[in-house]
Amino acid sequence: MNSRHAFWHTTALNDMTPEQWESLCDGCGLCCLHKLEDEDSGEVYYTDVACRLLDTSTGANSCRCTQYRERATEVENCLVLTPDNLTSYLPWLPASCAYQRLAQGEPLPDWHPLLTGDPASVHSAGISARGRCISEREVSEEDFEEHIVWWVSGFGE
Repeated sequence: MNSRHAFWHTTALNDMTPEQWESLCDGCGLCCLHKLEDEDSGEVYYTDVACRLLDTSTGANSCRCTQYRERATEVENCLVLTPDNLTSYLPWLPASCAYQRLAQGEPLPDWHPLLTGDPASVHSAGISARGRCISEREVSEEDFEEHIVWWVSGFGE
């Protein structure tokens, strides 16, 4: 990647254009997994249960929202990140997330599509929900606890 195109080095998250902001998303699908929060400790646990709008297949478009533009109206508590609400969502984002990393002053990971030029590099690196999740349509909410996964916590370390 040519450094003059590396806008994330020179542009604050709050100053990014909508296109720049959206391009930070690596397409991992992890933010679309249901999470559970321990009421006592505040710790967040990921499940392998994905939002009903996430393409959970292993095809080329997997780990993408099937109704991205309408997601906030289709899903009541959809995590729609903006520069204005990012800090409130940071605890709910994986350590591998570009928004999380840049907010904490960390670089983009080597596998990030903005660095590789390959949208599938996140999947090739094994840093995605591709092939690891099921739709919420297949699991009742009271059973989410049985679907806690630990593989997300290792991403970004």
